Amino acid sequence: MKIQSPHIITEKGVQYHLGELKDNQINYDFGKILVYLDAKGKLLFGKNFKIYEEDEVVLYKLCIYFIRDFQACEKLNIDPNKGILLSGPVGCGKTSLMKLLRYIVPHQKPYELIPARNITFAFNNIGYKTIQEYGNSSFYCFDDLGIETTGRHFGKNCNVMGEILLSRYDLFLQRKIRTHATTNLNAQELEERYGNRVRSRMRQMFNLISFDAKSVDKRS
Repeated sequence: MKIQSPHIITEKGVQYHLGELKDNQINYDFGKILVYLDAKGKLLFGKNFKIYEEDEVVLYKLCIYFIRDFQACEKLNIDPNKGILLSGPVGCGKTSLMKLLRYIVPHQKPYELIPARNITFAFNNIGYKTIQEYGNSSFYCFDDLGIETTGRHFGKNCNVMGEILLSRYDLFLQRKIRTHATTNLNAQELEERYGNRVRSRMRQMFNLISFDAKSVDKRS
């Protein structure tokens, strides 16, 4: 179904204009997107949700990526054809933002956000079929990548998310299917967790967008 005015979003009877439609092209307004994200965040996560000023640089990068502002992306060295790897300390808001940002582009195919640890639990129960399921053409954001345990099925250990990332890399090369992820780990820790081969492919698959290491824990 084609959405006629994807830049106008209605929530609880209130219309939010994220920009203006000119010559069949939306000129987005970052300030208006922030107003909408704050309102939608409160609806999704409760009245204490708020957009923090110190996060606006990260949010700007995420927004220009999702609205596919190719010029702005080029200036900041963001490749719109790759996925997003959003990294930062525990509690800085990575998961909330990746849940939220889907809503600013209702005309795009949404991704499903799935905790990496749940995928490993599924592998422990049903085995390698799990890896096949996530190596398909669906659109995913793997949440908290790197904190999951090693998978174990019928006595055999498996780095489940590492295998899935390799499958997603093949999909990225062959069919340009993007994958997103959030992680608390830095590049060195990701390499230790998944090995050099997977880390190398992650560099090709993802735009790395990072919160400041000193970002406050918004859950405290």
